[in-house]
Amino acid sequence: MTAPMPPIQPLPKPQALPRSAYPVFRTITTRWMDNDAYGHVNNVVYYSWFDTAVNAYLIEQGVLDIHNGASIGLVVETQCNYFAPLAFPQTIEAGIRVAHQGTSSVRYEVGLFAQGEPMTAARGHFVHVYVDRHSRRPVPLSGEFQTVLATLQVTTP
Repeated sequence: MTAPMPPIQPLPKPQALPRSAYPVFRTITTRWMDNDAYGHVNNVVYYSWFDTAVNAYLIEQGVLDIHNGASIGLVVETQCNYFAPLAFPQTIEAGIRVAHQGTSSVRYEVGLFAQGEPMTAARGHFVHVYVDRHSRRPVPLSGEFQTVLATLQVTTP
């Protein structure tokens, strides 16, 4: 006879975070097509904004070459929590931070704010594993890449 499974404890309820939780911000312009039939931005668009904010920052910093770089980042995990609706024609401000950095992986966390608002309307994360463009095998992050990531690292929630 096997022992009964212990009860599953509920996870703490996610909370909105303030702007101070994010060291870097990027502006994203909403589009008419981002709204869904309910009059707010559809949930799938938020994931696109996460990718756009992080990858644009890495490209601007010179550590990601999406066309010719030897390595690329593959998303292996993603998640989002929603706290307030966003809708076209709002301007969105995406806060970016790094919560964890491994040898070849990075957990990016992104907070989405309505322009000028103090708390996240949504926040989430995704994990990139950086791999060789051709073999798709993990590769270590370069020193230059690690330096850029250091500007995004946080130790608070």
